[in-house]
Amino acid sequence: MTESTLLFDQVEDGYADNGGVKIHYVTIGSGPLLVMIHGFPEFWYSWRNQMPALAEQFRVVAVDLRGYNLSDKPIGVEQYSMRHLVSDIVAVIEHLGEKEAVIVGHDWGGMVSWALAMFRPDLVERLIICNLPHPNGLGRELAHNPAQQKNSQYARNFQQEGSHDKLTAEGLAEWISDGEAKPHYLAAYERSDFEAMLNYYKANYPREPYIEPDPTTTTKVQCPVLMIHGLEDWALLPGALNNTWEWLEKDLTLITVPGAGHFVQQDAAEFVTKSMLMWLNR
Repeated sequence: MTESTLLFDQVEDGYADNGGVKIHYVTIGSGPLLVMIHGFPEFWYSWRNQMPALAEQFRVVAVDLRGYNLSDKPIGVEQYSMRHLVSDIVAVIEHLGEKEAVIVGHDWGGMVSWALAMFRPDLVERLIICNLPHPNGLGRELAHNPAQQKNSQYARNFQQEGSHDKLTAEGLAEWISDGEAKPHYLAAYERSDFEAMLNYYKANYPREPYIEPDPTTTTKVQCPVLMIHGLEDWALLPGALNNTWEWLEKDLTLITVPGAGHFVQQDAAEFVTKSMLMWLNR
């Protein structure tokens, strides 16, 4: 039995209530709070390779976003707007009795993390983002970069009515190369709501005609930021990383990872874990 499988026996399950929506999380370790937020199409287990090492110094809490796995699945696109997604993480932090946390996010979890840092800076001590450019960077590339427009076709497809009917647990699991992890993902997908998953795109992903965001209206992130980006990510091209520093008040550390794709925390698991610890301990 490997370390990641043993993780199921090592974590404690919990639920935070956000206005009647229950958000499931698992926790391991003790120390300052560190909250990890997964993306599409995953669940808390996305962070299996990082959690044990981080738990030696932190109280690690990995959430299931609403719509996924053991969290509630409210009905309707508006239920997946960014304000609700951010308030879910606020509810988890408050439920755990903490005033701030290190926030770690990937993909949609990264988008939630950026928004949390912008609109509740009091709660975010430090921010770690895996493969999700700042919203301004992504918006700029969608407005001006034909390659990013082309590679975002999947998101436009997800925004179409009935798009969730084309999803299956087996299809969603095709990207998972870790044979040991795949059964856990399949079980989580069976507990998830595919329509809810795609409501993230319907409620929050930019729509055509793409317009570059106005940087003068941006609320700057107030905390130090670490970005780790797998350069083989075809959905989120690295050009969107440029100028991120213009939207931050504190220092930015950017680590690009050749040979790793969108799921950088799994494609380059050991490197990502060591990079996180090095940055957190500097």
